[in-house]
This record gives sequence, C-alpha cells and structure tokens, in this order.
Amino acid sequence: MNATREATRPVRFVHRGAIVEHAAPEPTRTVLQWLREEARCTGTKEGCNEGDCGACTVLVGELAADGTVAFRPVNSCIQFLPALDGKALLTVEDLSPPGGPLHPVQQALVDCHGSQCGFCTPGFVMSLVATRERHAAAGSCPTRQQIADDLSGNLCRCTGYRPILDAGERACAAPGARIDTTAIAAALRTLQADAPLATASGFFAPKTVEQLAALLEARPTATILAGSTDVGLWVTKQFRRFSEIVHVGAVAELQRIEERDGQLVIGAGATLEAAWAALAARWPALHELWLRFAGRPTREAGTMGGNLANGSPIGDSAPVLMALGATLVLQKGARVRRVALDDFYTGYMKNRREPGEFVRAVELPLPDAATNVWAYKISKRFDCDISAVCAGLAITRDAAGTVTAARLAFGGMAATVARAPGAEAALIGRPFDATAADAAAAALASDFTPMSDLRASAAYRLQVAGNLIRRAALQAAGAVPVTVWDRTLSATVDAPEAA
Repeated sequence: MNATREATRPVRFVHRGAIVEHAAPEPTRTVLQWLREEARCTGTKEGCNEGDCGACTVLVGELAADGTVAFRPVNSCIQFLPALDGKALLTVEDLSPPGGPLHPVQQALVDCHGSQCGFCTPGFVMSLVATRERHAAAGSCPTRQQIADDLSGNLCRCTGYRPILDAGERACAAPGARIDTTAIAAALRTLQADAPLATASGFFAPKTVEQLAALLEARPTATILAGSTDVGLWVTKQFRRFSEIVHVGAVAELQRIEERDGQLVIGAGATLEAAWAALAARWPALHELWLRFAGRPTREAGTMGGNLANGSPIGDSAPVLMALGATLVLQKGARVRRVALDDFYTGYMKNRREPGEFVRAVELPLPDAATNVWAYKISKRFDCDISAVCAGLAITRDAAGTVTAARLAFGGMAATVARAPGAEAALIGRPFDATAADAAAAALASDFTPMSDLRASAAYRLQVAGNLIRRAALQAAGAVPVTVWDRTLSATVDAPEAA
C-alpha cells in the first residue's frame, strides 16, 4: 500500500443501523467523546476515563468467519474513534426502541433492583448483553460465577453484588429475541470492500502484514496502536498527542492463533481474551490468572503483542510467557528476526525493538509432560487490579522427581519483568520440596532489589515472591494451600419475581 497523506478516505463504521462517515477525526478522539458530544448518545457515561470502572462500556461488532456478527464489550473512554473503521458500534440506546419494551437485561435489572443511582447501569447492561449474546450463540447458559467474571471490569456497585448477579442470571435464562444483526451484517460486508484506512489527520490502518511493514518502515516514528488499553491512557491521563498513528487492528493475520511445528503461535494482534484462552486451554494452571488479568472489556480490546511490547514491569503476560520460554517474532520491512522474551527488555519501558519494527507473533513450545507450570498474581483487589507481584513458574523434573530445569519469572520485582537465576539454580539437582523452595526463596534477595511504592513495600515483595515458590512446592506435593476466601458466588437470597 502506498500510504500517503494524499490517499485518504473517511472513517466508516456502523452506528444505529447505518454507515457513518467521519472525514478526518482527530486520531486520538475517543469513541466516548464522539458519542456524547457529536452523536448525542449520552446513555454511555464517563467515569474514570482510563478503562477501569466500566461505566463507558459499549459493544463493538465484527463479522465472524461464519458471517454472523460477534460483539465484544470494550471501554469507549480509551478507544479512538478511527479504530472503529469497518466495525459496528452498539450502545445502550440501541437495545430497545423509544417507548418499546426493555431489553431482557434492562428488564431484569429493574425487576431485581439492580440499579441505584443509575450512573454505572448502562455499562452493566452492555456487559451483560455481551454475555447473553455470546452464550446464546453457543447454546449455553452462563453460571453465576461466569457472570461475575464477565462483570469484573464494571467496578461501581452501589446496589451491591447480589442484585446485579441475580439480574444477570435472570436475563440470560429469559426467552426473547437476540439483537437483530441482519442490517448490521449487511453494512459490515459493504465496509469490507473499503481500501485500507488512511486519514488526512494521520491515522493509518493497513489490512495486511506487508502493508503494515511498508508503512512502518516509511514512518519509523509513528505510534503503533493495538488495543488502546495503554496508549489510550497516554492521551486521557498524560494528554499526549501524536502526529501519526498506525493501527494494527485491521490486520487479520496478526490475530491468528495456531499450533505450528510443535509451537503455539499467537499473533501479536490477538486480543488478550483470545490469547489467554488459548494459553489456559493448554496450561490449565493459567486459568485463574487469565480471569484476573484485567476486566473483560480490557481483555477484549488489548492485545498480547501490545502488552509485551509495552513492557511494563508489572504487566502480567510477560512473567508467564517468560517462564514458558516464549520467543518474539519481530519484523521490520521484509526482515524477520526472533528474540527470546528473556532478552527483549533492556530497562524500564525499554526493549530491543528498532524504529519501524513491530511485534508480529509470540512463539511458545507446546506443553511438556515433565514440566509443571504455576502462575500467581498478588494484588490489593482480587479482580481487575494492578499486580504488586506476578509470578510465572515452570519446573521440569525427571522420573525420580529431581528438578532438571527451572524458569522462574517475576513482575513487580525490578525495572523489568525478569527471571530469577539464583532461585532457579537453587532448585536444580534436588527434589522440588519445602527445603528446595526455602533455598530458592532465600536466593531471591540476590536476584532482585525491589522498590517500595503504594502497592507494596520492597520487603513485602521479596517475602511474597518467596512464598509463591513455597506455594508451588506445596501444590507439586499434592498439598492444598490455605485459601483466603471462596470465590464461589452462590445465590444467598432469591431474586424477586417480576411483577
């Protein structure tokens, strides 16, 4: 693609049943700003303006391989308007006609008294609609715990947890038509024929890897945008502006997840939700960290490649992938190279990616029966919170139970996510038992010099990191560590019947 400022076209997406065109929006104008200020759809609310509270949750629809429309809940406060190009946008205003019957989710929230001040309610509605649509398409009904997990990104709960969960269960079990996507699907098929997006304001969205590589090689200083869950905060909280943005969200190849040549290959543009689902399917021990990584709207927008390229020392993907022996596939122009994730980070928020180079994929060796994997996240809040410490542990043992290889990686312990070579060495050649775990925990003091901040003190981080190694040893021995609380959310009070 010869992506020049002259070869431009409007941003085109589906809203309220019709294709909307915007000639040259500011590249960092958010979907929430457009909804409230231009479209006058004010049901979507602004809360935290950083993708945490969920008050601004909307649904983004895209054509699936079978021709149906798949919806994802995302935070509109940090999504840039041009990134909607080729997609459909649904808000709370789209769920029921004026004066008509409420959507089953809305009606259930009324019947179960699931709303108090009402400010956060539209976000809950949209998250629950996404849950209802997804399970209806699969012919399933979500459990109460699955509903709670899907609502982990909607933090405001002035009504309390039970009535909202009651409403979710009722809505998902209720009969009633799903969202009519006939017109939406037809409009999305029309948009598929559009040329790759290039706006006069400097927003580019190539559709192939080759177009992306050429574009970044020609514009090495352009800001690469994936899911906007980090770059969005640069705008809303740091008030940064960018002269050129290259969005990778339209490159289908980057969203592929497949097994190839004995490896799991995760495209850099695969959403965090899809990537973690693939990881947990192969390494079941990662299931809890998948759900706790962030709220669902964040996981449905953010990407695995973006999380790794950003390189936050408290990012939760890197410790796990480092423990699993991940390799990054990097591309610049026609050149492709591979860098072990262990060697990728060079300092705080710094890495070995060159100007004009992008992360193309993550490669992981498939599970080995001799290797056990554990992943732990320590944070002040159980769901949707930043880690104080995150650990990815992979221990390989021989038939006699002796540790032959160890990969222990930690986030929150240094300026970058890093392995613990001293702790690893303390485990090699001995059984993975309490004595070995104590030795590895003691070695962490030579591996890391953590900092103290609002999330945790340096002493706490060292202590808890060591305790996580001990916890893994207990689990390896078949012991069940003490659980602080039971996550099962059973219904303690019957939901009120509808009038």
